[in-house]
Amino acid sequence: MSVSEIELIVEGADSPAEGGATFERHDPMTGAIASRAAAGTPEDARRAAASAGAAFADWSQTGPGARRKILLKAADLMEERVAEFTDLMLRETGATRPWAGFNVMLGAGMLREAAALTTQITGEVIPSDKPGVLSMAVRQPAGVVLGMAPWNAPVILGVRAVATPLACGNTVILRGSETCPGTHRLIVQTLNDAGLPPGVANYVTNAPQDAAAVVEALIAHPAVRRINFTGSTHVGRIIAKLAAEELKPVLLELGGKAPLIVLDDADLDQAVDAAAFGAFMNQGQICMSTERIIVDAAVADAFVAKLAAKAAALPAGDPRGDVVLGSLVDAKAAERMEALIADAKAKGATLAAGGGVDGSVVEATLIDGVTPEMRIYAEESFGPVKSIIRVDGVDEAVRVANDTEYGLSSAVFGRDVTRALAVAKRLETGICHVNGPTVADEPQMPFGGTKASGHGRFGGRQGIDAFTETRWITIEGAQHYPF
Repeated sequence: MSVSEIELIVEGADSPAEGGATFERHDPMTGAIASRAAAGTPEDARRAAASAGAAFADWSQTGPGARRKILLKAADLMEERVAEFTDLMLRETGATRPWAGFNVMLGAGMLREAAALTTQITGEVIPSDKPGVLSMAVRQPAGVVLGMAPWNAPVILGVRAVATPLACGNTVILRGSETCPGTHRLIVQTLNDAGLPPGVANYVTNAPQDAAAVVEALIAHPAVRRINFTGSTHVGRIIAKLAAEELKPVLLELGGKAPLIVLDDADLDQAVDAAAFGAFMNQGQICMSTERIIVDAAVADAFVAKLAAKAAALPAGDPRGDVVLGSLVDAKAAERMEALIADAKAKGATLAAGGGVDGSVVEATLIDGVTPEMRIYAEESFGPVKSIIRVDGVDEAVRVANDTEYGLSSAVFGRDVTRALAVAKRLETGICHVNGPTVADEPQMPFGGTKASGHGRFGGRQGIDAFTETRWITIEGAQHYPF
């Protein structure tokens, strides 16, 4: 299998890293080299930022129709390249073909939603106490937007990092993940192939050991005016501190520990299907993944039996085959799953399903009887090992659901929708679904979390708020002054 050779994209053209340095990403399933990418330096980062800064003057003045046309063409090109995106995702991240295909579909949808936003960047006229004055709040492009996306949903999250900023008239830099440099680069290449002027969309990647220096150089560059980061809470805190030192706004979408509450009147079959989907899609490597299944004791035995049977029937193995669960991102992640299982069992939990580990492949695993003393109660597993917590009544379910530093997504199942909605309103998460899975995304929806899951919102008009500058502008005539 050929190795993908990945270069930076600066000023609309392919570019090697300063000094020609490269790094390799290996296929987590086979160990073969998946891609060899340019190991960008802080100087490369500054070069990309300067390119984006120089392109801003013209792009920010480009009309909405022209911006919309390019974004729509990029969406079409992305769908035409589904095979190329899929091949890269399988080799770089161990994803299954269905997950890769869904990434491309939703990524293209995000580009089309961004295209629709180009004519929705509006302002307002605000009444003034000064006679004869027209006072306006006007939204304008902010400048260069730095986007940083992770590997787990690389097309979705890579597109999300740059699509709305471009629609708003900003220029962008996508700093790619070291885990999927080829996949992320193909997003920027697609945007440029759709007709973006040189310098409007730039791509930088770096070797893992150089990440801190490259990111610091990007955030500190004076042309960069907005930052968005999707990834771990640990790294998000670092990004937030760096941005704060530069007084630059930052949008953060970080880790999660999503609870799915099964009330005593829930449709158990419906809840089982949603729990399995939310827990095991993409091997549980999604920020919204169902991490804690909180079940009322009155229905727990029946629910756990049904869910365990479904989990046991989900095939796991080589993502190139006919499987539901493919490879984790690397063998280290699988080792962590083994450690979480061992810790929970040693402290009294029981294995309801799964538990098998073969290299980087982990079976769909359910741990019943999880308590706060166990690591998996509080830690984000980010894998297909999920906890079941039995509770007595609604109040305890809400308390357990909120007993976490995270607050991204959640779900509540109950036939009495009014009651379930009341529970949903008590949950400390940015997203909640009644009788639906914790994993869901639509380009036009306000997406983001609370607490340690970050702040700010991607999606729809919320994205316009994040990636534009609001200015107060007046038109005045002759005035009377006190001196």
